[in-house]
Amino acid sequence: MEELTSIHNQRVKNWKKLQTRKYRRQTGQYMLDGWHLVQEAIQSGLTIHELIGTKAALAEHSDIVSRVNAVYQVTPEIMRHITETITPQGIVAIVDMPNLKRKPALPLKGAWLLLDRVQDPGNVGTMVRTADAAGFAGVVAGDRTADFCSPKVVRSMQGSQFHLQLFEGDLNKWIADFKQQQSPVYGTQLNPAAKNFRAVHPGTDFALIMGNEGQGMSDELLKQTTDNLYIPMRGQAESLNVAVSAGILMFQLNAQN
Repeated sequence: MEELTSIHNQRVKNWKKLQTRKYRRQTGQYMLDGWHLVQEAIQSGLTIHELIGTKAALAEHSDIVSRVNAVYQVTPEIMRHITETITPQGIVAIVDMPNLKRKPALPLKGAWLLLDRVQDPGNVGTMVRTADAAGFAGVVAGDRTADFCSPKVVRSMQGSQFHLQLFEGDLNKWIADFKQQQSPVYGTQLNPAAKNFRAVHPGTDFALIMGNEGQGMSDELLKQTTDNLYIPMRGQAESLNVAVSAGILMFQLNAQN
């Protein structure tokens, strides 16, 4: 075990740079912050390349520490510096990023969530976590959607990234693949011409698309769907948060529920 005490140490600087998308893509690695995520990673069979923790945190979980070759004891100041959290749990793991650009196995099976320019990391992470809870097979991030491996998305996913499939790709291609196999593709739209989500019979193999927080789905994608759905409002609110809407629709549409 190596002890580090300065935020100017080169290794510490490299950990800090994992906050950026560019450096994550360059190294092919990202950061897990907190014991829960570290344990989820180990249970999923992921290799922990580096385990970083405060003296107290490492002592508390010696069973996990013993499984990792590269362990670094750092000061609370360094931990705050590399995680950018006000009250970090005192433990961080560096792991390999999943291959988000890989080609999916066809035909596509199960329920899938497609994200069209959803930019808030908290929303993206929450939707991945909810997709996991709703029994979805995977989540696909389209262009200009928040990075699955960014620290805020990772914290919001709470380990659900290890329970389903994550992809990045052209949503036009994904929609075409679903339609090719005659699986429905549901869009979401605040429009009187859209269909009440309760009028759709739950299914097993389908795609649900959620759009940008302010602009909704792009017109290009809306034209390609099987149906575009809306959630009726009973009160005075004009709309729902995209993650809340996604949760309602995912549990409603998936026949497994």
